Amino acid sequence: MRGLTIIVADADPARFDAALTLATAQAALGARARLYLHDAAVTLPLTGALADTAHELGVEIIACQTALDVHGIAPQPGVDGGGMVGLLGTIGEDRLLFV
Repeated sequence: MRGLTIIVADADPARFDAALTLATAQAALGARARLYLHDAAVTLPLTGALADTAHELGVEIIACQTALDVHGIAPQPGVDGGGMVGLLGTIGEDRLLFV
């Protein structure tokens, strides 16, 4: 099964919940799932049962390094810092969603 890379464009909690649900479902099917937090999305809290399940299933969560710097925050536990160039450079055959 092809992987899934989801770019979360802003800090809308409902969009983030939908993206996290999609990524978790993809991982539950045994395929690669990545969630990229862009701009203000890096400020969203990764807490609760769904976030825990996503981590347990191996969903890779990447926070935009520039946005982390702009907002003056460090990546949350289980979240890697990275950039769009690196993300797109490793997308391979993944499907790409923008929410």
